[in-house]
Amino acid sequence: MDLSVVTPDVLTVEMPVTLKGLSEKLGVKANVLIKTLFQHHAKMVKMNDMLDKETVELLGLEYECEITCVEKEDIETRVIEKLEAGWESDEDVLESRAPLVSFLGHVDHGKTSLLDAIRQTNVAGKEHGGITQHIGTSRIELPDGKEVVFVDTPGHQAFTEMRARGAQVTDVVVLVVAADDGVMPQTKEAIAHARAAGVPMVVALNKIDKPDANLQKVRQELANEGLQDESWGGETIIAEVSATKGIGIDTLLESILLEAEVLELRADSSRPAVATVVEAEQSKGEGNLACLIINDGTLRKGDTFVCGTAHGRIRAIKGPDGGFITEAGPSTPVEITGLAELPIAGDKLYVLENLDEAKEIANQRIQLSREKEIAKASHVSLENLFDKLDGDTLKLILKVDVTGSLEVLKREIMALKHPEISSEIIHAAVGGITETDVTLADASNAIILGFNVSAHMGARRQAEQKGVEIRVYQVLYKLMEELKDALEGRLAPEEKEVLLGEATVRQTWKVTKLGTIAGCIVSSGVISRTSKVRISRDGIVILPTGSLSSLKRIKDDVREVKDGFECGLVVSHFDQIQEGDVITAFEIQRIKRKFEDT
Repeated sequence: MDLSVVTPDVLTVEMPVTLKGLSEKLGVKANVLIKTLFQHHAKMVKMNDMLDKETVELLGLEYECEITCVEKEDIETRVIEKLEAGWESDEDVLESRAPLVSFLGHVDHGKTSLLDAIRQTNVAGKEHGGITQHIGTSRIELPDGKEVVFVDTPGHQAFTEMRARGAQVTDVVVLVVAADDGVMPQTKEAIAHARAAGVPMVVALNKIDKPDANLQKVRQELANEGLQDESWGGETIIAEVSATKGIGIDTLLESILLEAEVLELRADSSRPAVATVVEAEQSKGEGNLACLIINDGTLRKGDTFVCGTAHGRIRAIKGPDGGFITEAGPSTPVEITGLAELPIAGDKLYVLENLDEAKEIANQRIQLSREKEIAKASHVSLENLFDKLDGDTLKLILKVDVTGSLEVLKREIMALKHPEISSEIIHAAVGGITETDVTLADASNAIILGFNVSAHMGARRQAEQKGVEIRVYQVLYKLMEELKDALEGRLAPEEKEVLLGEATVRQTWKVTKLGTIAGCIVSSGVISRTSKVRISRDGIVILPTGSLSSLKRIKDDVREVKDGFECGLVVSHFDQIQEGDVITAFEIQRIKRKFEDT
């Protein structure tokens, strides 16, 4: 540290900040800060790089200045927080709203089929492998006029994140448990998600018509998880149903409505709409689409909105039945089209009064996202610089059909970590595989993975010309299995030494042009002409690894000599062999390693 530099004792810095910006506030030249970070902390930073909080506070310690990092108060704080927490509705305008219900549970326990029975549709048959790939919503009107909104969430383990997101836009969880299978790992996960979200549960004991159904056993398993049946003195409603036979559906619906009544769900349809993105995707005919559930207020065609990094006016609204509508109230699942940017599942949509404010918030979010990415990418220390140069990396380009799948895939792929091998996602987006993707893969030596998308004909032609590999999958688990196999194939195999045999030298002869011939007797196992050898003398290894240039039995060349037989051999480039030396034959087996071996 330069002691001649005078810095303030206390400083407040609005984040994010560039090194140049901190230099001006701290009163220290930028090149001095760069030198300090490099020499004292092995960090390489440039003038216009964004600094994270840790680095800013580190420089404060270096220059004896107490720096407080604060997030800049902006238009989002002023506008969005007011909508979230500052809106107060009068009691007389609050109305009952339909409950949002999620079906959660283990894979293949009948969640979608049970929802089919309620909707009297056939969704499960359309899913690849019968497994729900995306979150879908539907609003159903019951015979008594009451309405329920169902959120169908994927049930497989890889879709834990999507299932958790389904619970976050949920008032009541229906936990589907197969009567012939009982409580399984994902059943326990679903219980944990519902409890974490503070959402009440109704258990649907499905497949009661199966011959091997054991209702009492499953009830006991549920009780062990803290879900004790009301008939057993507990607080959990357990409805016995059969999706295929249509048994107990009415009882299940009554149980759901009973739980919803206790919650006293109400909303203010007169306020500006607040909605949550359940899913988003690209459509050839309609561009970017977002499936939303309206949490509060009324969404109208022409409303000004901001959603993630997208903003604009609502051009069209599709209702629960797929037809165009002009407005939608609380608890209504809708689809909006014509978004300039594709939002991420879980993003909130807010209706604002001013288009300029919406634009400013969206642009600010885009800028903030870029700054965070720059800050994350630019702080390379000497330590992680060499880490990146070491080992092997499989570079990937991901193209998927919807943002929910993209989110899950990225998490699953990044979870495949190993000290020797890693995967790097250099580009990930929603949409078909294009020629631009192939060009990027060719330049980066990457593989293109597609999930529920196709490759354009031009892209396939270009990939064949450039030798770029494109793999397209319809089921996520197959993709992950093959990717894991590919990564494991790049791991250096484990080398295991296997002892084959041992021989003792009885006599030696020196022969011109051949070297030293050792007359031996094989004391155990087999001595093979192609095996590696180790030579020991009085228990001390004098040749760790060698090979045989000749192996003979009497006068004939042989491939191997077994236990109890005599032989003559020559060790390549080693003439110091003596009587009494022990020759150990061995081979190195190369065993394919797996991620679990670490």
